[in-house]
Amino acid sequence: MENYSIRKINKEDNAAVAQLIRSVFDEMDIPKVGTAYEDPYLDLMFEEYSKPRSVYYVVEHNDRIVGAAGIAPLANEAVSICELQKMYFLPETRGMGIGTEMMEVCLQSARNFGYEKCYLETMPFMHDAQKLYKKTGFENIDGPMGSTGHSSCPVWMLKDL
Repeated sequence: MENYSIRKINKEDNAAVAQLIRSVFDEMDIPKVGTAYEDPYLDLMFEEYSKPRSVYYVVEHNDRIVGAAGIAPLANEAVSICELQKMYFLPETRGMGIGTEMMEVCLQSARNFGYEKCYLETMPFMHDAQKLYKKTGFENIDGPMGSTGHSSCPVWMLKDL
């Protein structure tokens, strides 16, 4: 995909990002209960990721948001641990290396914020996502960390930064 860019979220992006995330949930038939779909700030991503040691990026292509991902502190966990959050891409952007690029941007931000480890949760059937996570050094762990509120995500992964 040519002419795409990764940039930090703007307030004007909130509606498009929420719509993107909800559309991926619908497309993949991801449970809506106990997942990011229910997060109260899904329509206020700019505000949520304006908090300290947090950042959210969007992938823009032809003035349209086609992907997104962010880094934030992992709630109820050591301050040295962050979480890769809300990484979603529209179908037309998958398999083009944009996810790998987004991961690099997010993980570099995490290092810049001083985090030592990065945690994530995902769904068992999201095989391409897990392949990307493993390729970038994430390893499966035996149980959840912190308090994400995402009780329906049974795959947990951790990476040393």
